[in-house]
Amino acid sequence: MSQVGAPLGNKNNTKAKPWADAIRRSLARREDGDHGKSLNELADALLDKAAEGDMSALKELGDRLDGKSAQSVTVGNEDGKPFSIEQVIRSIVDPKHPHA
Repeated sequence: MSQVGAPLGNKNNTKAKPWADAIRRSLARREDGDHGKSLNELADALLDKAAEGDMSALKELGDRLDGKSAQSVTVGNEDGKPFSIEQVIRSIVDPKHPHA
């Protein structure tokens, strides 16, 4: 049987999502109970704010349509040059005597 989804041991999909949970609870409390209508109204409000030039709405809209921008990280030495591996040391440690 082939595995579908994340590898065994991957717990990413079980992480708490309090913001998403709060939104779902709020939608469930709406009088009309029509979650689709409520979400559509919220999406319309987001588009209205973006059209007015609201930067946070524009950012949210961009993140939802194009995905969030990749974060770039540059790592280097003090002189700005990239690190280079000069030596690899393999060390086996006795867990009963880690400092021996």
